[in-house]
Amino acid sequence: MAITVQEEGRLFTIHTKNTTYQMKADRYGVLLHLYYGRGTEGSMEYLLTYGDRAYAGNINDTGKDRTYSLDFLPQEFPVSGTGDMRSPALIAEYGNGAVSCDLRFQSFRVIDGKYALRGLPAVYAADNEAQTLEIVLGDTAGMLEVKLLYGVLPELDIITRSALITNTSGEEVRLEKVMSASFDRVYGNYDLITFYGRHAMERNFQRTPVAHMEQMIGSRRGTSSHQFNPMMILADPDTTETAGGCYAMQFVWSGGFSGCAGMDQFGQTRMQLGLMQEKFSYPLMPGETFTAPEVIMSYSSEGLEKLSNNLQACIREHVCRGKWRDEIRPVLLNSWEAYYMDFDGADILALAEQAALLGMDMLVLDDGWFGRRNDDMSSLGDWYVNEEKLGGRMQELIYWVHRKGLKFGIWVEPEMVSEDSDLYRVHPDWAMAIPGRKPVRGRHQLVLDFSRKEVVDAIFESICKVLDMGTVDYLKWDYNRSIADVYSATAGNQGKVLYDYILGLYDFLERLGQKYPDMLIEGCSGGGGRFDAGMLYYTPQIWCSDNTDAIDRLRIQYGTSFGYPASCVGAHVSICPNEQNGRVTPLNTRGVVAMSGTFGYELNPEKLTEEEKEEIRGQIARRKQLAGLIHEGSYHRLTNPFDGECAAWAFVSKDRNEALLNVVNLEIHGNRPVTYVRMRGLEPGAMYREEESGRVYPANALMQAGLPMPMPTGEYGALQILFKRV
Repeated sequence: MAITVQEEGRLFTIHTKNTTYQMKADRYGVLLHLYYGRGTEGSMEYLLTYGDRAYAGNINDTGKDRTYSLDFLPQEFPVSGTGDMRSPALIAEYGNGAVSCDLRFQSFRVIDGKYALRGLPAVYAADNEAQTLEIVLGDTAGMLEVKLLYGVLPELDIITRSALITNTSGEEVRLEKVMSASFDRVYGNYDLITFYGRHAMERNFQRTPVAHMEQMIGSRRGTSSHQFNPMMILADPDTTETAGGCYAMQFVWSGGFSGCAGMDQFGQTRMQLGLMQEKFSYPLMPGETFTAPEVIMSYSSEGLEKLSNNLQACIREHVCRGKWRDEIRPVLLNSWEAYYMDFDGADILALAEQAALLGMDMLVLDDGWFGRRNDDMSSLGDWYVNEEKLGGRMQELIYWVHRKGLKFGIWVEPEMVSEDSDLYRVHPDWAMAIPGRKPVRGRHQLVLDFSRKEVVDAIFESICKVLDMGTVDYLKWDYNRSIADVYSATAGNQGKVLYDYILGLYDFLERLGQKYPDMLIEGCSGGGGRFDAGMLYYTPQIWCSDNTDAIDRLRIQYGTSFGYPASCVGAHVSICPNEQNGRVTPLNTRGVVAMSGTFGYELNPEKLTEEEKEEIRGQIARRKQLAGLIHEGSYHRLTNPFDGECAAWAFVSKDRNEALLNVVNLEIHGNRPVTYVRMRGLEPGAMYREEESGRVYPANALMQAGLPMPMPTGEYGALQILFKRV
């Protein structure tokens, strides 16, 4: 059993394959956190210490005992109102303006299988793969009940957290802050690893010591954002890829969020992840329940690589769903960088012809096919086909693309509306705008109010009319601005709008997946602006970044790999000089980098030389040969592309029979020393044959001494080496 309960139902222990998590409802009914780390046995309550610490408040139950204070004791779900002056997981405000809550243990339940969350994405598992622990806490004044949910996937060292908050009073209660997971460490120094960025340069790796302050990440943009990914890691200062302890929190949510880590006055560290507090004030009427989005947690005592592999396996096998979870993704050609919006039907058919000749699997018609859309100033919301521009009906285009042996895909941006659109002229109230103020534009577009069911239903119906014109094999779902004007005409309380907006988004995507189960959906938000576990529940791949430059992508995909598998990373080869930064990189290098994702092309093949076309045919053939290894293999970061002369990473099959080494040269110098790259993940003691030369190497030597890299003769050269166990 993964979950054991002792001491008459008050000591709770969660065991995974390599870790232990423990908590206890103490003599006052306060749920204290005891331990999370490498697997162990017995009660860890001995780690708690008590003492009279000045200015540390004492709950009333303690009487004259001043040695017990929640201002220094580790807790599972700290709340505002108990004397704990650190960051709370829950702030509740009542009708009289009071902000207070005092949660005590009431009951528990252990269930086989993994809990689900109504209307929200969550990790899923078969009953024999997971268990659920429910712990019910009740407010001493009878205002709230909080059901803490713990989902346990023992084989993956994964524990998930969520909370159901129910108003048990006779009046409205407002939730002013909800953190889905809170984690206390009673001692130790740590580093906080986060992933910051901007449009076209997302998920940069950042590592800073946890200090005596609250270090915050988050998004106020209505989406998880380009600026910070909703994932954070707490690591021992000496933790490396292959050694040391580290804890991860990953939010299964696509809206605004907040994460923090800080050391308190006594040297204890608290890490939390949950909903953005700003613009959040959720009203709960008597009897209503609020669901906190899920947080995925994992611990590794074997370094960051093991932690990443835990999270990657969880996302790949227990978050992504449907037909495309396990299938190799088609190699596609996207029309965007070929024509942008300046195309007609003949251009698209010519692209399809070239794609088929090059051995690609799918053609994607990007922005510009609907309404009067010839630039980004109009027509969002008008989801009807511009037949004049296409020179015919969408049904005919789909038919001819399929006739060429290709799948057909299409781009949409359902959450947006242009002021110059038929939809806006009829329903201006459907756009988010604050009465009496002119709305803030982003990319010259407004955001539709997806917190309103009638808006979601109407857009869903109009999108489906297009999808029903023929077999659409792929849908690219884009989102190209932040939410600035938070207002819904029907909400009443505006503090609930952003949360309800994401529920509307998830409802749309859930229905879309049910109606078109064979259609591959790729998420996108100006590239990687909504790259999160919540979206991956509905879209098994996400466009990683609008930046297709191979060298920038090395860094973007490096940061992404800490929490997400390569199978969900949208990555394409584009033209050079690169249209985002003007850099020139070899076509081979662009192919090597893009192969570590879903793989496709953003270019016009008619502008390529015959030599380039032949090289692309070779890339596609090689990608199809390696796709299973890349999709399902373990991922190993062999170097850090932010610090080094080369970027190297590897994929190793589950049975360790195959390994793919990828290396990209980042610097070039005269009379340069030889670079050695050490492999990881091979079977110790085995022998491996290198595919091209036939040379056989001992695995131990490859992992300990490394492999000398050829001397580079030009900028940004790359190579792939496939090893097979003898």
